Amino acid sequence: MDIQIYTTQEDLNQSFTTWFKEIVTEKETVTVALSGGATPRSLFDYWARLPEGEIDWKKIKFFWGDERCVPPTDNDSNYKMTKDHLFNFLPIPQENIFRILGENDPEVEAKRYSELLDNELETKKGVPSFDILMLGMGDDGHTASIFPHEISRWDHPDNCVTATHPVTGQIRVSLTGKVINAAQQVVFLVTGENKADKVAEIIGQPQEAAKKYPAALVQPDSDKLLWFLDQKAAQKLR
Repeated sequence: MDIQIYTTQEDLNQSFTTWFKEIVTEKETVTVALSGGATPRSLFDYWARLPEGEIDWKKIKFFWGDERCVPPTDNDSNYKMTKDHLFNFLPIPQENIFRILGENDPEVEAKRYSELLDNELETKKGVPSFDILMLGMGDDGHTASIFPHEISRWDHPDNCVTATHPVTGQIRVSLTGKVINAAQQVVFLVTGENKADKVAEIIGQPQEAAKKYPAALVQPDSDKLLWFLDQKAAQKLR
């Protein structure tokens, strides 16, 4: 586990981008699973401002770790957030964007996206494997859209499952644990003091945390797990 702590969101964005560029430069094609939320939104704004040619966006294929079951024009849509803050500003071929169709029937879409991952990604031991998988973490310890009250969904045999937000009841489609842990590089992007308790518990007491929090079950087979934290999220680490 590699833990990086930054004073500001801008410092985090800059450092993550340096790391990201190295991987993109080394490979002919890079498959990336994106996450939603405020921290990736800030990163996407940073990427949108980069000088032209800084990153070869045509080499990157974009997927998502989860999606809310809403149309792509809905403000809750992770795809819409990415489009508004990143895709609208970059020369990304449409055929390189593989969104989860939140407007579809959730169960049908989970099955379709599972099959799409089988067809589009390299596999490791029969499991689709992203080059880079970006994750956030909720202040309840959830990641992707696997929530603590549905932690058993993590071990579902399919690539994707439907999930339910514990408060709103909103249905989502999410990657499962086997796909998350099959990625070559797994990166948590976590900011804000409301995440500090769970960050400290998951990093400091991983075995106990794994019984309660899906985020603690992120243990990639590649052993390449990075945490990019701001100081507020990291303030309770010892």
